Amino acid sequence: METSLPILSLSAAALAGAAAAFPKIQARIALSRAKHRSLTGHSKMSKMVARMVPHYEFDIDQFFCSDGAPKDIAIQRQDGFFRLAGLYQDRYPKGRALTAEVTERISDLQFTESYRVPFQYSRLVREHLGTSAFVEASRGVTVTDLDGNVSYDLTGSYGVNIFGNDFYKECIAEGEKRAHALGPVLGPYHPIIADNVKRLCEISGLDEVSFHMSGTEAVMQAVRLARYHTKRTHLVRFAGAYHGWWGEVQPGVGNPVSPHETYTLADMSEKTLHVLRTRKDIACVLVNPLQALHPNGNAPGDSALVDSSRSSRYDRAAYTEWLKKLREVCTERGIVLIFDEVFVGFRLAAGGAQEYFGVKADMATYGKSLAGGLPVGVVCGRKDLMRRFRDDRPADICFARGTFNSHPYVMTAMDEFLSRLASPNFRSIYNGLDETWNGRAKSLNDRLEAQGLPVRVGNISSIWTVYYTEPSRYNWMLQYYLRAEGLALSWVGTGRLIFSLNYTDADFAEVSDRFVAACDKMKRDGWWWHQEGLTNKNIKRQILKEMVAVRLGR
Repeated sequence: METSLPILSLSAAALAGAAAAFPKIQARIALSRAKHRSLTGHSKMSKMVARMVPHYEFDIDQFFCSDGAPKDIAIQRQDGFFRLAGLYQDRYPKGRALTAEVTERISDLQFTESYRVPFQYSRLVREHLGTSAFVEASRGVTVTDLDGNVSYDLTGSYGVNIFGNDFYKECIAEGEKRAHALGPVLGPYHPIIADNVKRLCEISGLDEVSFHMSGTEAVMQAVRLARYHTKRTHLVRFAGAYHGWWGEVQPGVGNPVSPHETYTLADMSEKTLHVLRTRKDIACVLVNPLQALHPNGNAPGDSALVDSSRSSRYDRAAYTEWLKKLREVCTERGIVLIFDEVFVGFRLAAGGAQEYFGVKADMATYGKSLAGGLPVGVVCGRKDLMRRFRDDRPADICFARGTFNSHPYVMTAMDEFLSRLASPNFRSIYNGLDETWNGRAKSLNDRLEAQGLPVRVGNISSIWTVYYTEPSRYNWMLQYYLRAEGLALSWVGTGRLIFSLNYTDADFAEVSDRFVAACDKMKRDGWWWHQEGLTNKNIKRQILKEMVAVRLGR
């Protein structure tokens, strides 16, 4: 009996420990199940895999037949490639020369020039299909480069250009006149800020406003305030969603330090809702409504276009239902729901994504277009969430400052933007907006299908992405054919086409003609040849074999 008591005591302690640990284990399992199954949903794993990918590149003998193409197809592709190279050399001499000159001193250009296409092909593309990083004029829906070439602008200035470049020129010019008397005096406010705050509260349906210098900073402040007021540590973001380059919201590849208070969960998942209902450490949920175009996928760029698995599956009704469920759970659990509208704000509707989807957020962040073309970040939020100090704890504050917050020139340009937006005549631009852009996407897809071209477009209003219907390792070449037809693209290529809302039917018809012509020329040059039975999985296996061979030194 005496010897059995310690054993019983130890057994009881073990059972008690197991019982105490069991809920934590259950919570951990639930969290794992709520992650998206791709690398996008597993930030630590994605970084580990990224570090294992070896560098290798195709020389000119391999470049045109990396998919096993026969010699005649490889020659056909090579002829098309160097035909394009000659056209680029003749068309962009000044722009290419200046780009080459400054790239050595601008690290941003070194990055974007290197990551326009998959790395295996990058060197030869840079050498022969180098593009100009410069434009010197804009008018209507076009831009003009240093060599006088006029192209239709499909870059959208990374989302800033909603209403056309001429609109923003006016906002900046008129704003400059109104701010000139004060100049760049910082600290005291320009009185126009009062009108801006009133309009922003009306648009967002929220109580208070804070101004920042970029969308990234606005998101940083919204998350900090949510943590401050909930006294919880963790934020939830959804797989693939972009919220700026701040470390807490970019936990995967691109951030050398892994944040420990960020949960990356699957978008549009009941398992995610379960985590939100059961965990006690979640301060806020960040939503970038642009993810509706490609849930759980990274922002598409041609540097990752190694096969044809890119997709677009926007379903407004389904995404609206998802946001409503999020709203319900966040309300139930006291979690702050933050809409990151830096990209989509004012593009989908005058009241932004909250109006478009019919779901109210606790906080909303804006940027890009809001300051009439000048840099800005804004947080709108409920009164109880925006307060940066506690009456009963005067030393416990939530700090946020910035030298150029509320800059007079930014505030007056913002007022020009918001004044125009408030005009009923101007707001008519939103009437039938989805119908217009969905119709344009459908008309282009119908033409592409009728001509047997393996290309389609998907869209959420005027934000488009290009995807491909047949397996290929060379889809990234399309961006160079499109530029040759006078369509200006950003460095992500066909991953993101952003139209301004001042595109007329005639403008779009011209873009459509050029788009189809580019696809047709690319097809005739043999880039979409593929072996019978080829799949995207086959392509990925081939790339894996190439990487293993490099790692083994073969």
